[in-house]
Amino acid sequence: MSDTPFGFSNPDDDPDRKKDEGSGSGGGNPFGFGLPGGSDSPFGAQGFDPAQFGQMLSQFGQMLAGMGSAMGTGGSGPVNYEIAAKLARQQIGSVTPVSAGTADAVRDASRLAELWLDAATTLPAGATKTVAWTPVEWLESTLDTWKRLCDPIAEQVNGMMLQGLPEEARAMAGPMMGMFSQMGGVAFGSQLGQALGQLSKEVLTSTDIGLPLGPAGTAALLPAAIETFGEGLEEPAQEILVFVAAREAAHQRLYSHVPWLRQRLLAIVEEYARGIRMDMSSIEDLAQGLDPSALSDPSKLEEILKQGAFEPQTTPEQIAALERLETMLALVEGWVETVVIDALGDRLPGVAALSETLRRRRATGGPAEQTFATLVGLELRPRKLREAAALWRKLTTDAGMDARDRVWEHPDLLPDASDLDNSAAFVDRVIGGGTGVFEDPIAQLRETMEREQAERDQPDQDTDDDSGKKP
Repeated sequence: MSDTPFGFSNPDDDPDRKKDEGSGSGGGNPFGFGLPGGSDSPFGAQGFDPAQFGQMLSQFGQMLAGMGSAMGTGGSGPVNYEIAAKLARQQIGSVTPVSAGTADAVRDASRLAELWLDAATTLPAGATKTVAWTPVEWLESTLDTWKRLCDPIAEQVNGMMLQGLPEEARAMAGPMMGMFSQMGGVAFGSQLGQALGQLSKEVLTSTDIGLPLGPAGTAALLPAAIETFGEGLEEPAQEILVFVAAREAAHQRLYSHVPWLRQRLLAIVEEYARGIRMDMSSIEDLAQGLDPSALSDPSKLEEILKQGAFEPQTTPEQIAALERLETMLALVEGWVETVVIDALGDRLPGVAALSETLRRRRATGGPAEQTFATLVGLELRPRKLREAAALWRKLTTDAGMDARDRVWEHPDLLPDASDLDNSAAFVDRVIGGGTGVFEDPIAQLRETMEREQAERDQPDQDTDDDSGKKP
Protein backbone atom coordinates (compact mmCIF):
# COMPACT_ATOMS: atom_id res chain seq x y z
CA MET A 1 0.00 0.00 0.00
CA SER A 2 1.29 3.39 -0.86
CA ASP A 3 2.22 5.58 2.09
CA THR A 4 1.04 8.78 0.49
CA PRO A 5 -2.55 10.01 0.00
CA PHE A 6 -4.63 8.28 -2.71
CA GLY A 7 -1.59 6.82 -4.45
CA PHE A 8 0.28 10.11 -4.54
CA SER A 9 3.91 9.50 -5.47
CA ASN A 10 6.81 11.28 -3.84
CA PRO A 11 8.22 14.11 -5.96
CA ASP A 12 11.29 13.26 -8.03
CA ASP A 13 13.82 16.05 -7.74
CA ASP A 14 15.95 14.79 -10.67
CA PRO A 15 14.39 16.09 -13.90
CA ASP A 16 17.16 14.53 -15.99
CA ARG A 17 16.20 11.05 -14.83
CA LYS A 18 12.57 11.70 -15.72
CA LYS A 19 13.67 12.80 -19.18
CA ASP A 20 15.74 9.69 -19.68
CA GLU A 21 12.96 7.38 -18.53
CA GLY A 22 10.42 9.07 -20.79
CA SER A 23 12.58 9.02 -23.90
CA GLY A 24 12.11 5.34 -24.60
CA SER A 25 8.44 4.84 -23.85
CA GLY A 26 6.59 6.20 -26.81
CA GLY A 27 6.25 9.90 -26.05
CA GLY A 28 4.63 11.98 -23.37
CA ASN A 29 0.98 11.53 -24.34
CA PRO A 30 -1.23 10.85 -21.32
CA PHE A 31 -2.43 7.22 -20.87
CA GLY A 32 -0.39 5.98 -23.83
CA PHE A 33 -2.86 7.08 -26.50
CA GLY A 34 -1.43 6.95 -30.01
CA LEU A 35 -1.94 10.19 -31.93
CA PRO A 36 -1.76 10.85 -35.70
CA GLY A 37 1.68 11.52 -37.09
CA GLY A 38 3.45 10.19 -33.99
CA SER A 39 2.86 13.39 -32.01
CA ASP A 40 3.29 13.12 -28.26
CA SER A 41 0.48 15.39 -27.11
CA PRO A 42 -2.31 17.58 -28.48
CA PHE A 43 -1.03 20.31 -26.14
CA GLY A 44 2.57 20.40 -27.44
CA ALA A 45 4.76 23.14 -28.82
CA GLN A 46 2.69 23.41 -32.02
CA GLY A 47 -0.41 24.42 -30.05
CA PHE A 48 -3.70 22.67 -29.38
CA ASP A 49 -4.77 20.25 -32.15
CA PRO A 50 -8.54 19.52 -31.97
CA ALA A 51 -8.27 16.47 -34.27
CA GLN A 52 -5.64 14.83 -32.11
CA PHE A 53 -7.54 15.68 -28.95
CA GLY A 54 -10.74 14.21 -30.41
CA GLN A 55 -9.02 10.92 -31.17
CA MET A 56 -7.53 10.88 -27.68
CA LEU A 57 -10.96 11.35 -26.11
CA SER A 58 -12.35 8.52 -28.24
CA GLN A 59 -9.66 6.12 -27.08
CA PHE A 60 -10.06 7.38 -23.55
CA GLY A 61 -13.77 6.54 -23.65
CA GLN A 62 -13.01 3.00 -24.85
CA MET A 63 -10.61 2.57 -21.94
CA LEU A 64 -13.17 3.71 -19.40
CA ALA A 65 -15.77 1.37 -20.86
CA GLY A 66 -13.41 -1.54 -20.27
CA MET A 67 -12.71 -0.38 -16.75
CA GLY A 68 -16.40 0.01 -15.97
CA SER A 69 -17.32 -3.47 -17.21
CA ALA A 70 -14.56 -5.02 -15.11
CA MET A 71 -14.91 -2.99 -11.91
CA GLY A 72 -18.52 -1.74 -11.73
CA THR A 73 -20.09 1.69 -12.17
CA GLY A 74 -19.73 3.04 -8.65
CA GLY A 75 -22.03 6.02 -9.14
CA SER A 76 -21.09 9.55 -10.14
CA GLY A 77 -19.17 10.71 -7.04
CA PRO A 78 -15.47 11.56 -6.82
CA VAL A 79 -14.65 8.11 -5.38
CA ASN A 80 -15.90 4.82 -6.79
CA TYR A 81 -17.12 3.29 -3.55
CA GLU A 82 -18.45 0.20 -5.32
CA ILE A 83 -14.88 -0.65 -6.28
CA ALA A 84 -13.64 0.28 -2.79
CA ALA A 85 -16.12 -2.06 -1.09
CA LYS A 86 -15.47 -4.87 -3.57
CA LEU A 87 -11.69 -4.75 -3.18
CA ALA A 88 -11.94 -4.44 0.60
CA ARG A 89 -14.18 -7.50 0.86
CA GLN A 90 -11.82 -9.46 -1.36
CA GLN A 91 -8.94 -8.59 0.93
CA ILE A 92 -10.93 -9.45 4.07
CA GLY A 93 -11.89 -12.88 2.71
CA SER A 94 -14.16 -15.17 4.67
CA VAL A 95 -14.95 -14.27 8.27
CA THR A 96 -16.47 -16.19 11.13
CA PRO A 97 -19.53 -14.52 12.67
CA VAL A 98 -19.16 -13.33 16.25
CA SER A 99 -20.53 -15.98 18.60
CA ALA A 100 -23.26 -15.20 21.11
CA GLY A 101 -20.86 -15.87 23.97
CA THR A 102 -18.27 -13.43 22.60
CA ALA A 103 -20.92 -10.76 22.04
CA ASP A 104 -22.07 -11.17 25.65
CA ALA A 105 -18.48 -10.87 26.89
CA VAL A 106 -18.05 -7.63 24.95
CA ARG A 107 -21.22 -6.15 26.45
CA ASP A 108 -20.24 -7.23 29.97
CA ALA A 109 -16.78 -5.68 29.60
CA SER A 110 -18.32 -2.45 28.34
CA ARG A 111 -20.78 -2.22 31.23
CA LEU A 112 -17.95 -2.68 33.71
CA ALA A 113 -15.79 -0.10 31.92
CA GLU A 114 -18.64 2.44 31.91
CA LEU A 115 -19.16 1.95 35.65
CA TRP A 116 -15.48 2.63 36.37
CA LEU A 117 -15.31 5.59 33.97
CA ASP A 118 -18.08 7.38 35.88
CA ALA A 119 -15.58 8.17 38.62
CA ALA A 120 -12.85 9.36 36.24
CA THR A 121 -14.68 11.97 34.13
CA THR A 122 -17.58 14.39 34.40
CA LEU A 123 -18.78 13.41 30.92
CA PRO A 124 -21.60 10.84 31.17
CA ALA A 125 -21.84 7.66 29.14
CA GLY A 126 -22.17 8.39 25.43
CA ALA A 127 -22.97 5.00 23.89
CA THR A 128 -26.56 3.81 23.77
CA LYS A 129 -25.52 0.31 22.69
CA THR A 130 -22.41 -1.85 22.46
CA VAL A 131 -21.84 -4.31 19.62
CA ALA A 132 -19.19 -6.81 18.50
CA TRP A 133 -18.24 -6.45 14.84
CA THR A 134 -16.55 -8.65 12.29
CA PRO A 135 -14.22 -6.91 9.79
CA VAL A 136 -17.03 -6.92 7.20
CA GLU A 137 -19.43 -5.28 9.65
CA TRP A 138 -16.80 -2.67 10.46
CA LEU A 139 -16.40 -1.93 6.74
CA GLU A 140 -20.13 -1.61 6.15
CA SER A 141 -20.74 0.48 9.28
CA THR A 142 -17.90 2.97 8.78
CA LEU A 143 -18.06 3.52 5.01
CA ASP A 144 -20.36 6.54 5.30
CA THR A 145 -17.81 8.34 7.49
CA TRP A 146 -14.97 7.43 5.13
CA LYS A 147 -16.99 9.07 2.37
CA ARG A 148 -17.09 12.32 4.35
CA LEU A 149 -13.34 12.12 4.91
CA CYS A 150 -12.35 11.15 1.38
CA ASP A 151 -14.80 13.01 -0.86
CA PRO A 152 -13.37 16.51 -0.23
CA ILE A 153 -9.85 15.35 -1.09
CA ALA A 154 -10.97 13.40 -4.17
CA GLU A 155 -13.08 16.30 -5.44
CA GLN A 156 -10.14 18.66 -5.16
CA VAL A 157 -7.78 16.27 -6.94
CA ASN A 158 -10.32 15.67 -9.72
CA GLY A 159 -10.69 19.42 -10.11
CA MET A 160 -6.93 19.80 -10.37
CA MET A 161 -6.86 17.16 -13.14
CA LEU A 162 -9.45 19.00 -15.22
CA GLN A 163 -7.82 22.38 -14.63
CA GLY A 164 -4.65 20.97 -16.14
CA LEU A 165 -6.32 20.89 -19.56
CA PRO A 166 -6.09 23.96 -21.83
CA GLU A 167 -9.25 26.04 -21.92
CA GLU A 168 -9.96 25.09 -25.55
CA ALA A 169 -9.56 21.43 -24.68
CA ARG A 170 -12.01 21.71 -21.76
CA ALA A 171 -14.58 23.36 -24.02
CA MET A 172 -14.16 20.66 -26.67
CA ALA A 173 -14.30 17.77 -24.20
CA GLY A 174 -17.78 18.72 -23.00
CA PRO A 175 -19.53 15.56 -21.79
CA MET A 176 -16.22 13.72 -21.81
CA MET A 177 -15.30 15.59 -18.63
CA GLY A 178 -17.31 13.02 -16.74
CA MET A 179 -15.00 10.33 -18.04
CA PHE A 180 -11.99 12.07 -16.53
CA SER A 181 -13.81 12.16 -13.20
CA GLN A 182 -14.76 8.49 -13.61
CA MET A 183 -11.15 7.51 -14.04
CA GLY A 184 -10.19 9.47 -10.93
CA GLY A 185 -13.03 7.76 -9.05
CA VAL A 186 -11.70 4.35 -10.06
CA ALA A 187 -8.19 5.26 -8.91
CA PHE A 188 -9.37 6.62 -5.57
CA GLY A 189 -11.78 3.73 -5.02
CA SER A 190 -9.06 1.17 -5.62
CA GLN A 191 -6.68 2.88 -3.21
CA LEU A 192 -9.38 3.23 -0.57
CA GLY A 193 -10.50 -0.39 -0.93
CA GLN A 194 -7.00 -1.75 -0.41
CA ALA A 195 -6.50 0.46 2.65
CA LEU A 196 -9.84 -0.36 4.28
CA GLY A 197 -9.43 -4.07 3.61
CA GLN A 198 -6.22 -4.07 5.63
CA LEU A 199 -7.48 -1.75 8.33
CA SER A 200 -10.71 -3.69 8.92
CA LYS A 201 -8.77 -6.75 10.08
CA GLU A 202 -6.55 -4.86 12.53
CA VAL A 203 -8.51 -2.06 14.23
CA LEU A 204 -9.70 -2.84 17.75
CA THR A 205 -12.71 -0.51 17.97
CA SER A 206 -14.76 1.94 15.93
CA THR A 207 -12.61 4.84 17.21
CA ASP A 208 -9.18 3.21 16.93
CA ILE A 209 -7.74 6.02 14.78
CA GLY A 210 -9.19 8.67 17.07
CA LEU A 211 -12.11 9.53 14.80
CA PRO A 212 -15.72 8.43 15.36
CA LEU A 213 -16.09 6.23 12.30
CA GLY A 214 -19.24 4.34 13.29
CA PRO A 215 -22.83 5.44 13.86
CA ALA A 216 -23.37 7.95 16.65
CA GLY A 217 -24.01 6.36 20.01
CA THR A 218 -22.74 2.91 19.00
CA ALA A 219 -19.70 1.52 20.80
CA ALA A 220 -18.14 -1.26 18.73
CA LEU A 221 -15.34 -3.72 19.48
CA LEU A 222 -13.74 -6.19 17.06
CA PRO A 223 -13.06 -9.36 19.09
CA ALA A 224 -10.86 -11.10 16.50
CA ALA A 225 -8.47 -8.13 16.29
CA ILE A 226 -8.45 -7.75 20.09
CA GLU A 227 -7.47 -11.40 20.44
CA THR A 228 -4.60 -10.89 17.99
CA PHE A 229 -3.55 -7.73 19.83
CA GLY A 230 -3.34 -9.67 23.09
CA GLU A 231 -1.07 -12.38 21.73
CA GLY A 232 2.32 -12.23 23.40
CA LEU A 233 1.12 -9.92 26.16
CA GLU A 234 1.22 -11.12 29.75
CA GLU A 235 -2.14 -9.60 30.67
CA PRO A 236 -5.24 -11.82 31.02
CA ALA A 237 -7.53 -11.79 27.99
CA GLN A 238 -10.50 -10.54 30.04
CA GLU A 239 -8.51 -7.57 31.35
CA ILE A 240 -7.39 -6.68 27.82
CA LEU A 241 -11.03 -6.75 26.71
CA VAL A 242 -12.07 -4.41 29.55
CA PHE A 243 -9.17 -2.07 28.73
CA VAL A 244 -10.15 -1.83 25.05
CA ALA A 245 -13.82 -1.43 26.00
CA ALA A 246 -12.91 1.43 28.34
CA ARG A 247 -11.03 3.23 25.57
CA GLU A 248 -13.99 2.88 23.23
CA ALA A 249 -16.40 4.07 25.93
CA ALA A 250 -14.20 7.09 26.72
CA HIS A 251 -14.10 8.05 23.04
CA GLN A 252 -17.89 7.74 22.87
CA ARG A 253 -18.32 10.00 25.91
CA LEU A 254 -16.14 12.66 24.35
CA TYR A 255 -17.74 12.60 20.90
CA SER A 256 -21.29 12.40 22.25
CA HIS A 257 -21.01 15.25 24.78
CA VAL A 258 -18.67 17.60 22.90
CA PRO A 259 -21.06 18.34 20.03
CA TRP A 260 -18.68 20.49 17.98
CA LEU A 261 -15.79 18.00 17.98
CA ARG A 262 -16.82 15.63 15.20
CA GLN A 263 -17.68 18.43 12.77
CA ARG A 264 -14.50 20.36 13.62
CA LEU A 265 -12.31 17.38 12.69
CA LEU A 266 -14.10 16.84 9.39
CA ALA A 267 -13.88 20.57 8.63
CA ILE A 268 -10.11 20.47 9.09
CA VAL A 269 -9.89 17.60 6.59
CA GLU A 270 -11.81 19.76 4.12
CA GLU A 271 -9.39 22.64 4.75
CA TYR A 272 -6.54 20.27 3.95
CA ALA A 273 -8.26 19.24 0.70
CA ARG A 274 -8.70 22.82 -0.44
CA GLY A 275 -4.94 23.31 -0.19
CA ILE A 276 -4.06 20.47 -2.59
CA ARG A 277 -2.03 21.46 -5.64
CA MET A 278 -0.81 19.07 -8.32
CA ASP A 279 2.00 18.77 -10.83
CA MET A 280 0.26 17.58 -14.00
CA SER A 281 3.51 16.33 -15.48
CA SER A 282 3.45 13.43 -13.03
CA ILE A 283 0.31 12.07 -14.68
CA GLU A 284 2.04 12.04 -18.05
CA ASP A 285 5.09 10.36 -16.52
CA LEU A 286 2.92 7.57 -15.12
CA ALA A 287 1.13 7.10 -18.44
CA GLN A 288 4.22 6.61 -20.58
CA GLY A 289 3.77 3.42 -22.57
CA LEU A 290 0.66 2.41 -20.62
CA ASP A 291 -1.31 -0.40 -22.24
CA PRO A 292 -5.02 0.56 -22.06
CA SER A 293 -6.02 -3.11 -21.92
CA ALA A 294 -4.35 -3.35 -18.50
CA LEU A 295 -7.08 -1.14 -17.06
CA SER A 296 -9.66 -3.93 -17.45
CA ASP A 297 -7.60 -6.23 -15.19
CA PRO A 298 -8.01 -5.32 -11.48
CA SER A 299 -4.66 -6.84 -10.52
CA LYS A 300 -2.80 -4.87 -13.20
CA LEU A 301 -4.74 -1.73 -12.30
CA GLU A 302 -3.55 -2.15 -8.70
CA GLU A 303 0.06 -2.39 -9.89
CA ILE A 304 -0.38 0.81 -11.92
CA LEU A 305 -1.87 2.66 -8.95
CA LYS A 306 1.03 1.63 -6.71
CA GLN A 307 3.35 3.60 -8.98
CA GLY A 308 1.61 6.79 -7.86
CA ALA A 309 -0.94 8.61 -9.96
CA PHE A 310 -0.37 12.17 -8.77
CA GLU A 311 2.23 14.33 -7.08
CA PRO A 312 0.76 16.76 -4.54
CA GLN A 313 2.66 19.89 -3.78
CA THR A 314 2.67 20.83 -0.11
CA THR A 315 1.16 24.26 0.45
CA PRO A 316 1.22 26.51 3.52
CA GLU A 317 -2.54 26.00 3.86
CA GLN A 318 -2.08 22.23 4.01
CA ILE A 319 0.72 22.47 6.55
CA ALA A 320 -1.46 24.61 8.82
CA ALA A 321 -4.48 22.30 8.43
CA LEU A 322 -2.43 19.18 9.14
CA GLU A 323 -0.96 20.74 12.26
CA ARG A 324 -4.44 21.59 13.54
CA LEU A 325 -5.72 18.09 12.77
CA GLU A 326 -2.70 16.43 14.34
CA THR A 327 -3.03 18.54 17.46
CA MET A 328 -6.77 17.86 17.76
CA LEU A 329 -6.35 14.10 17.38
CA ALA A 330 -3.48 14.10 19.87
CA LEU A 331 -5.68 15.95 22.39
CA VAL A 332 -8.46 13.41 21.93
CA GLU A 333 -6.14 10.43 22.33
CA GLY A 334 -4.27 12.00 25.24
CA TRP A 335 -7.51 12.72 27.11
CA VAL A 336 -8.77 9.17 26.52
CA GLU A 337 -5.50 7.68 27.78
CA THR A 338 -5.57 9.84 30.91
CA VAL A 339 -9.18 9.04 31.75
CA VAL A 340 -8.78 5.30 31.14
CA ILE A 341 -5.69 5.08 33.36
CA ASP A 342 -7.52 6.96 36.13
CA ALA A 343 -10.57 4.69 35.81
CA LEU A 344 -8.76 1.34 35.62
CA GLY A 345 -5.39 1.96 37.25
CA ASP A 346 -6.34 0.70 40.73
CA ARG A 347 -8.38 -2.18 39.34
CA LEU A 348 -6.29 -3.53 36.45
CA PRO A 349 -2.58 -3.50 37.27
CA GLY A 350 -1.63 -3.89 33.62
CA VAL A 351 -3.42 -0.79 32.30
CA ALA A 352 -0.23 1.30 32.15
CA ALA A 353 1.59 -1.43 30.22
CA LEU A 354 -1.33 -1.82 27.82
CA SER A 355 -1.40 1.94 27.22
CA GLU A 356 2.31 1.89 26.48
CA THR A 357 1.80 -1.02 24.06
CA LEU A 358 -0.69 1.07 22.11
CA ARG A 359 1.76 3.98 22.07
CA ARG A 360 4.49 1.75 20.66
CA ARG A 361 2.06 0.42 18.09
CA ARG A 362 1.69 3.97 16.82
CA ALA A 363 5.40 4.68 17.10
CA THR A 364 6.20 1.74 14.82
CA GLY A 365 3.63 2.80 12.24
CA GLY A 366 0.64 0.70 13.16
CA PRO A 367 -2.08 -0.12 10.60
CA ALA A 368 -4.37 2.68 11.74
CA GLU A 369 -1.67 5.33 11.39
CA GLN A 370 -0.45 4.00 8.02
CA THR A 371 -3.96 3.92 6.59
CA PHE A 372 -4.84 7.37 7.88
CA ALA A 373 -1.59 8.70 6.41
CA THR A 374 -2.43 7.05 3.09
CA LEU A 375 -5.94 8.46 2.89
CA VAL A 376 -5.51 11.91 4.39
CA GLY A 377 -1.77 12.56 4.33
CA LEU A 378 -1.44 12.84 8.11
CA GLU A 379 0.65 10.87 10.56
CA LEU A 380 -0.31 11.23 14.22
CA ARG A 381 3.16 11.57 15.69
CA PRO A 382 3.74 9.72 18.98
CA ARG A 383 5.56 12.80 20.32
CA LYS A 384 2.38 14.84 20.06
CA LEU A 385 0.39 12.06 21.68
CA ARG A 386 2.78 11.81 24.62
CA GLU A 387 2.79 15.56 25.13
CA ALA A 388 -1.00 15.74 24.99
CA ALA A 389 -1.31 12.96 27.58
CA ALA A 390 1.22 14.74 29.79
CA LEU A 391 -0.76 18.00 29.54
CA TRP A 392 -4.05 16.32 30.52
CA ARG A 393 -2.30 14.51 33.39
CA LYS A 394 -0.82 17.74 34.75
CA LEU A 395 -4.12 19.56 34.38
CA THR A 396 -5.93 16.75 36.22
CA THR A 397 -3.37 16.75 39.03
CA ASP A 398 -3.12 20.52 39.45
CA ALA A 399 -6.64 21.72 38.61
CA GLY A 400 -8.85 18.67 39.08
CA MET A 401 -11.11 16.55 36.92
CA ASP A 402 -13.87 19.15 36.60
CA ALA A 403 -11.55 21.88 35.31
CA ARG A 404 -9.93 19.44 32.90
CA ASP A 405 -13.21 18.37 31.32
CA ARG A 406 -14.55 21.95 31.13
CA VAL A 407 -11.81 22.71 28.63
CA TRP A 408 -13.87 20.76 26.05
CA GLU A 409 -16.83 23.16 26.39
CA HIS A 410 -15.62 25.33 23.52
CA PRO A 411 -12.95 24.85 20.82
CA ASP A 412 -11.28 28.14 21.72
CA LEU A 413 -10.54 26.80 25.19
CA LEU A 414 -8.50 23.83 23.95
CA PRO A 415 -4.71 23.80 24.06
CA ASP A 416 -2.96 24.49 20.75
CA ALA A 417 0.31 23.12 19.38
CA SER A 418 2.39 25.60 21.37
CA ASP A 419 0.62 24.55 24.58
CA LEU A 420 1.69 20.95 23.99
CA ASP A 421 5.28 22.19 24.12
CA ASN A 422 4.64 24.15 27.32
CA SER A 423 1.88 22.46 29.28
CA ALA A 424 2.79 24.28 32.52
CA ALA A 425 1.85 27.65 31.03
CA PHE A 426 -1.50 26.31 29.84
CA VAL A 427 -2.28 24.82 33.24
CA ASP A 428 -1.33 28.12 34.88
CA ARG A 429 -3.84 29.93 32.67
CA VAL A 430 -6.57 27.55 33.78
CA ILE A 431 -5.70 27.72 37.47
CA GLY A 432 -4.63 31.36 37.65
CA GLY A 433 -6.43 34.47 36.52
CA GLY A 434 -8.11 32.63 33.68
CA THR A 435 -10.33 30.41 35.82
CA GLY A 436 -13.42 32.56 35.32
CA VAL A 437 -12.82 32.71 31.59
CA PHE A 438 -12.69 28.92 31.35
CA GLU A 439 -16.00 28.74 33.17
CA ASP A 440 -17.52 31.21 30.69
CA PRO A 441 -16.51 30.65 27.02
CA ILE A 442 -18.57 33.66 25.94
CA ALA A 443 -16.51 35.90 28.21
CA GLN A 444 -13.31 34.66 26.59
CA LEU A 445 -14.71 35.31 23.12
CA ARG A 446 -15.73 38.82 24.13
CA GLU A 447 -12.23 39.51 25.43
CA THR A 448 -10.73 38.19 22.21
CA MET A 449 -12.95 40.42 20.07
CA GLU A 450 -12.12 43.49 22.16
CA ARG A 451 -8.40 42.77 21.92
CA GLU A 452 -8.57 42.32 18.14
CA GLN A 453 -10.51 45.56 17.77
CA ALA A 454 -7.89 47.41 19.83
CA GLU A 455 -5.15 46.00 17.60
CA ARG A 456 -7.00 47.20 14.49
CA ASP A 457 -7.39 50.68 15.96
CA GLN A 458 -3.75 50.96 16.99
CA PRO A 459 -2.28 51.66 13.48
CA ASP A 460 -4.63 54.63 13.06
CA GLN A 461 -3.32 56.14 16.29
CA ASP A 462 0.31 55.51 15.32
CA THR A 463 -0.06 57.43 12.04
CA ASP A 464 -1.01 60.67 13.81
CA ASP A 465 1.86 63.15 14.12
CA ASP A 466 2.32 65.62 16.96
CA SER A 467 -0.21 68.02 15.40
CA GLY A 468 -2.89 65.33 15.40
CA LYS A 469 -3.04 65.15 11.63
CA LYS A 470 -2.37 62.22 9.38
CA PRO A 471 1.07 62.52 7.71
